[in-house]
Amino acid sequence: MDLTAATKKLETLRTLMAGHTDMAEERRILELLTGASAAELNFLLSNVDLEGLLSDMDDRIIGPDNQTALLELLCVQRAAELSLPARASLVTALQVGATRLEAERRVRDLFLGLHGRELTSFKNLLDSGGNHQDLEKLLFDDVDDPGVREEILTHIRREAEGSPSGENKVLSDIDDTFYANLKDKRYPSKTVYPGVLAFYAELDRGPGIIAGREGDLTFVTARPMDALGVVENMTLDTLRERGVPPPAVLSGSFAHLVGNSRIADKKFDNFQRYLRIFPEYGFVFVGDSGQGDVEFGDRMLAAAPNSVHAVFIHDVVDTPEATRQAWRAKRIYFFDTYVGAAVEAFQQGVISRDGVARIARAAQESIAGIAFTTPGQREARQFELERDLKRAAAITAPPVATNR
Repeated sequence: MDLTAATKKLETLRTLMAGHTDMAEERRILELLTGASAAELNFLLSNVDLEGLLSDMDDRIIGPDNQTALLELLCVQRAAELSLPARASLVTALQVGATRLEAERRVRDLFLGLHGRELTSFKNLLDSGGNHQDLEKLLFDDVDDPGVREEILTHIRREAEGSPSGENKVLSDIDDTFYANLKDKRYPSKTVYPGVLAFYAELDRGPGIIAGREGDLTFVTARPMDALGVVENMTLDTLRERGVPPPAVLSGSFAHLVGNSRIADKKFDNFQRYLRIFPEYGFVFVGDSGQGDVEFGDRMLAAAPNSVHAVFIHDVVDTPEATRQAWRAKRIYFFDTYVGAAVEAFQQGVISRDGVARIARAAQESIAGIAFTTPGQREARQFELERDLKRAAAITAPPVATNR
């Protein structure tokens, strides 16, 4: 690609988009994009305000339907030439505001034109935008025509059957799982638990020698979703400020805020949606014992026993050992520290031996910086950690050589 020529075309496109666009300017935009090479087209779409471009092109009662023509050009005629990032950016631009049926059909076309691993990569791009406009919202909210939605989901399911990813999506609760926030008074409020970030990273990395794709962390929360996504975006900001790499968030609703069973109901609804979106993946869930997560994990395992590989529950209510063991028989593993969670995860084959060691080091470093309320509070948490560190050491220590 001649970068100088492409840059001039970009400048021309931006000039045509400035202010109100009339029919002549819209026609020139269509001509410019039609005449661009594949490389130029991707360059233009990656460097222009796509949301603005789509809104600048109008369909008229009397006159040309230029927005429809633009969508036909980009989503059908030249879709095969688009890079995955450009294709994902186009879908995200179509997702903003009210989506007309024509836009929903073009979104469908962009999905149906991809297969196998390319389709998986495309979905992951759409799910990692760092705001509430994620893949779940796209397919179950913005695409509101049932027929169009089902076409997309059927295509996703068929492609997954022939292209399993071999990796896990990591689903996690937030309050009392990621940081102390509701029922857990053992730590100062808003304390990020020692080792939790490393635990997420190792679950994402997987058990193999070669690390899996990064970015498979999604939070499933009871926090309600509002129409503008304000609460979800605030949640994302909170997570980023505390060191979490850009995740997706599956939010709850105001109607499901009261009662553990109602909270579990909403989380389970979200999981069923996510399972339909990413059927090529396995799943691991991390929750806590304070607010419906045990019930949610149990329902996950019952609904998709071959896809859900383990449920890990941070115990914040002193669950009796006999109860823990009863849940363990159902693949729901209670833990007190994230080093203990790492030991369980290694035994279930979802993280590596080296991953256990990395989580142990991270937890040791993190707990030293926590400003506990009392010395007794620190001693109790340190005791739990030291106990689980011994369990981890039994896994990670090199074998002792014997003399013969």
